[in-house]
Amino acid sequence: MPLLFLGLLSGPALAAPCAPAGVQLPAIPALASALERGSLTIVAFGSSSTEGAGASSAGLAYPALLEERLRLAWPGVALRVVNAGRSGETSAEMLARMERDVLAERPDLVIWQAGGNEALRGREPAEFAAVMRQGLDRLQAAGIPVVLMDNQTSPRLAARGPAFDAELGRLGAPVFRRSAAMRAWAERGENALISSDALHLNDRGYACLAGELSAALRGAAGDAWQRRAIAAQRRP
Repeated sequence: MPLLFLGLLSGPALAAPCAPAGVQLPAIPALASALERGSLTIVAFGSSSTEGAGASSAGLAYPALLEERLRLAWPGVALRVVNAGRSGETSAEMLARMERDVLAERPDLVIWQAGGNEALRGREPAEFAAVMRQGLDRLQAAGIPVVLMDNQTSPRLAARGPAFDAELGRLGAPVFRRSAAMRAWAERGENALISSDALHLNDRGYACLAGELSAALRGAAGDAWQRRAIAAQRRP
């Protein structure tokens, strides 16, 4: 087993997030606009690591934890994070339900996690990228910004996951580098983040992911919430 994975298999689940790994996203103007408006809907779209496989309850999957953290960061904003993850799906299967599970929600932002199941099933990275481009084109036509999420760093994805992560980086959309965060945490000795299936995050891992993603989204929104709060204070 590669050194990166030593000690990664789950121990007791912990709720506290890991120390920040410094993963950043570029500015997302639509996110800032939604905050200034006071209403924000995010759809977390993906497969099992979005749905929450490996977590001890649905409330400990990353979308639920992300919503909690963003509510704390942006009080007064009507905010929801919709969990549109479905275990076992490939990008093609996600694309088939995009209208119902994503576009129908009229989100301000989509976080799309994909690629792990194609890697596990021996699919070709180029085939995966072609499907993802179709999905991105549909979201762009609807005026919905997208943040892609790469694979978790886990033993079962060690061999083929990086090739799919590389394809995500070529699609032209911002990528939240979950793999980079996990490498940074491992270098600091933060290792008990993967469940006993050697693939999915555990409760602690999802808490760390939600904390890192929350920080990245706050950075991408800039000072939009502060401007809204100041404007609210000035109203008679």
